[in-house]
Amino acid sequence: MGTSKLFPNTVAGVLEALEMSFGKGLYADKVIERLLRQNKKWGSRDRSFVAEHTYEMVRWWALLWGILGQEPTTKRKDLQKLFGIYWLWRGFELPDWPKFDAVRDVNIKERLHTLSGTATLESYAQWFDEEARNQLGEKWDTIAEVMNIPNAVNLRVNTLKSNQEEVRSELQRAGLEVHNHPTFPDALVLAGRPRLNNLEGFKTGKFEVQDAGSQSIAPFLNPKPGSTVIDACAGAGGKTLHLGALMQNKGALIAMDVEGRKLGELLKRTQRSGLSIVQTRAWEEPGVLEELSNSADYLLLDVPCSGSGVIKREPDTKWKLQPEHLDRLESVQFSIIRDYSSLLKTGGIMVYATCSILPKENRLQVDAFLAHPAGAQFELLEDRTVDPSHHNDGFYMARLRKLA
Repeated sequence: MGTSKLFPNTVAGVLEALEMSFGKGLYADKVIERLLRQNKKWGSRDRSFVAEHTYEMVRWWALLWGILGQEPTTKRKDLQKLFGIYWLWRGFELPDWPKFDAVRDVNIKERLHTLSGTATLESYAQWFDEEARNQLGEKWDTIAEVMNIPNAVNLRVNTLKSNQEEVRSELQRAGLEVHNHPTFPDALVLAGRPRLNNLEGFKTGKFEVQDAGSQSIAPFLNPKPGSTVIDACAGAGGKTLHLGALMQNKGALIAMDVEGRKLGELLKRTQRSGLSIVQTRAWEEPGVLEELSNSADYLLLDVPCSGSGVIKREPDTKWKLQPEHLDRLESVQFSIIRDYSSLLKTGGIMVYATCSILPKENRLQVDAFLAHPAGAQFELLEDRTVDPSHHNDGFYMARLRKLA
């Protein structure tokens, strides 16, 4: 039996976070941020306790209620029992607090033997378990399991400013444990979850935090220095920065997003990274699609998606995603590939990418586009699925060429 001391105020913090997340439908990271701001007296150990155990209880929500033998609720008394179950399941002893008396003698192993099915044992919403199994078949069992392994922090070295050796030794001098990524040799993996924003290498743009699987998308597009590249769904710009580095800061790189406000954050990041070729354009600008028509040598469409490939990083996607969201997203994805493909010149290369594990958002969208009049002049060159593993998230990417 492990021992780990519990304190009433931080256990209450976890329970409050669960109440907000499941009771009000808020994302756990936002809830935790707010809680940490409100509780200034918590030290770093308290803060990491609340964050870690909130995320883990969100991740294992269905399994924990299964062990407790109750339907999920956000009543404080039931959440106290659930925390007790969680603590025992983690292999720790419960303190002598009356609130844990109801579950103190629960035999976790015995209860686990009575449970069955991936939705409960790997803790997914019932509808999503069925949807994923329909779309992925037997592969789903393995993927469901690996998506419960919290992701390591992955770094991408900014080749405009540094190299892997220099970044690795700087991080090691700062006392961090750094490894090469086992599957993606250009990525670095950190042990634990260290704070990076105060490190010199981060402030000066020598590296960015970016998932290793996500780091394979910009090289898949492989833009040449001096070309015109459009990143049409740039968001906060992780892939934009990578594209700019591959272009050696030569050419024109246009970053666009439906939400123009996101582009401000992207510009801050480009300044830090040393990129000077980035222009930002918001989709709400009138006539922007017509103006940029037939202008790009390379086009990246990293479309809005279910986020099902990044569940290990954002476990509450398991509960926040709903079937109607999937239908809506699939229709948005199709309209983006249909309309934005017009930005590409003849002979240009387009990559369609998602952070989803579901074929309906991935290859089936590409096939539907190729069968549509807008896709008639495109050919599929290659597509690739990055399955989530112990050290990366799940992604899909398809590379197409515009023939006429």
